[in-house]
Amino acid sequence: MTYTQWFIFFLVVQVIHFLGTWKLYVKAGRKAWEAAVPIYNGIVLMQMINRPKWWIILLFIPIVNLLMFPVIWIETIRTFGFYKKTDSLLAIVTLGLYIFYINYATDAKHNADRSLKPRSELGEWVSSIAFAIIAATLVHTYFMQPFTIPTSSLEKSLLVGDYLFVSKFHYGARVPSTVIAAPMVHDSLPLTGLPSYLKKPQLPYTRLPGLQKIQNNDIVCFNWPADSLATMWGDNSGKFTYKPVDKKTNYVKRAVGIAGDSLEMKDGYFYINGKKNELPYRAKLQFYYTFECKEPISQSSFPKFLLDKERTGVYKILTEYWENDKVQTAIKENGSLSKIGQDSLYTEVAGGINPDFARKIKMVNVDNKININLTEDEVARLKKYPLTKSVTKINHSADNAIFPHVKELGWSQDNFGPIYIPEAGATVKLDTESLPFYEQIIKNYEYNDLVVNGKDIFINGEKVDSYTFQQDYFYLIGDNRHNSLDARYWGYVPFDHVLGKPVMVWFSWDADAPSFGAKLKSIRWDRMFTTVHGDGEPVSYRYLVFALIALYIGWSFYKSKKKA
Repeated sequence: MTYTQWFIFFLVVQVIHFLGTWKLYVKAGRKAWEAAVPIYNGIVLMQMINRPKWWIILLFIPIVNLLMFPVIWIETIRTFGFYKKTDSLLAIVTLGLYIFYINYATDAKHNADRSLKPRSELGEWVSSIAFAIIAATLVHTYFMQPFTIPTSSLEKSLLVGDYLFVSKFHYGARVPSTVIAAPMVHDSLPLTGLPSYLKKPQLPYTRLPGLQKIQNNDIVCFNWPADSLATMWGDNSGKFTYKPVDKKTNYVKRAVGIAGDSLEMKDGYFYINGKKNELPYRAKLQFYYTFECKEPISQSSFPKFLLDKERTGVYKILTEYWENDKVQTAIKENGSLSKIGQDSLYTEVAGGINPDFARKIKMVNVDNKININLTEDEVARLKKYPLTKSVTKINHSADNAIFPHVKELGWSQDNFGPIYIPEAGATVKLDTESLPFYEQIIKNYEYNDLVVNGKDIFINGEKVDSYTFQQDYFYLIGDNRHNSLDARYWGYVPFDHVLGKPVMVWFSWDADAPSFGAKLKSIRWDRMFTTVHGDGEPVSYRYLVFALIALYIGWSFYKSKKKA
């Protein structure tokens, strides 16, 4: 829906409100016309039901207003003497139209002095829960939202099992475009897999003013632009589906390139405007290397410093055995696999497997070579390992999956470019050679009709040889270079897909631990309440946070005792 359509919809709602409540306004000692004046009628209504005038603001905040409208309907009918649970249920089920019945078919009387305190413990409980959800939804949607890290694309900087607070206000909170959705859930309802939203109506893209702009190497949370999954969590169906921008899968990557940059990758390292990109201290690049050992690699010969304390060895499973359903079932029930890498001959598993279990399903030690994902510091240490014969960085060959998916370019995930990152207001030359870089932007992100006829390009029916961008774009990449699905594959991320800036890790544990008990033991206390950005080693503020929480609990207990 356009802004014009939303304005017309708003006027229709005002007419419905007037027709359904004008008699109630009169019974409350007000004038009938006061029910017809937009916004002012809401302020008057708040006075009639003895509620704060600022509540009217909440009725204009998307998602929050879905929770506030039922509250206002119930407060209105109770002010006119309709306290029964049936009345409240009818008000909600009829989307407030039950008020028409009260307005025209009853002799309702306005009770200006009614008590605002719930009449039962259940009512008080429901009221408290409702306003807690409203407050949490407001914070969650417009100020700060919790996220979790499910993949290792930013490993070392952010770990699998990190739980983040993402600031919505740093880059400007994005007003939800999906206006009818369940609060505080993403694209599906918990335990059901059902969509948590209606695709229509949609608000036009709107963003509140931000405190800062995205800078090179900022870690950014965003909606995956290439998302076609039915649901965000655990969807391996391969089914394609349309999802609104704000319901696409949440991702977190590093903004290596920002709007206006010229970007190039050489041997896995980025160059921005011709200069090698200098990453912050906390960013630890990782690449896959082939480790060649002087003897067959086994539990005893594999470098211990590369294994987590709970990992027990390095094994291989023959491909035909790995693909056996019974083996897969046994693995899911008895073992936790980590660091899995597969080629055409066998699957390599580094750690996470109990030796007895490995023997049970006929795993065997690998030969004297294995591919390992390493940081530069780990490479230097591995080269000094007594049993090391060689450590060789893996260089990937040309891959048509690399954006913009032009085979003739011969680009790979380690070498490509230069590539221009579009900036709002910038104009580029448009021809059949440059079009693959910007086709997605023109059609899907900036909603133009694009037709190519031979060498001629038509946008919205007009032949063109250039294009001017309407918004900024970003190139978002994982630090785990050889194990990250990122902009190298889908291209640019539009600013309207940006969610916010991760600012703090508030909790962390090993999400791949085989049991809840193991997860509790794996809690990373030193990462709790650490900042995401900044120089030097992360510093945990957990003791300060715990102290503040203890003070708050103590103060609340003291107040309750004093009141009693």
